[in-house]
Amino acid sequence: MQAYTIGQAARLLGVSPDTARRWADAGRVTTHRDEGGRRLIDGRDLAAFSVELAQSGSGEEDASYTSVRNAFPGIVTAIKLGDVAAQVEIQAGPHRLVSLLTREAVEELGLEVGMEATARVKSTNVHIDRG
Repeated sequence: MQAYTIGQAARLLGVSPDTARRWADAGRVTTHRDEGGRRLIDGRDLAAFSVELAQSGSGEEDASYTSVRNAFPGIVTAIKLGDVAAQVEIQAGPHRLVSLLTREAVEELGLEVGMEATARVKSTNVHIDRG
């Protein structure tokens, strides 16, 4: 089963690692230690906690405000630049997302292969936020 470090869980939940650590310390989400002593959260426990968190409306106040609800944090794996348009590929866990946007947008965001970025999906559009 997939397990996540406190830092990975924090990123997936949209909170700081300190907040995720406090939640674990308070017993809100169950953790265990791996051979190296790192605290891990089982994927099923994290999934259940994320649903509980979403239903309670509890999140950090400094979360970004957007109408685009489906966010896929990942890493930029390819950029194809044309004269006007560009194609950006992001690998977000098992998901490969491709967005067509302007070359100018890619340059303004400073997107490069290997950097973190978030693909935000709303309806048929994919929006790219720099990580």
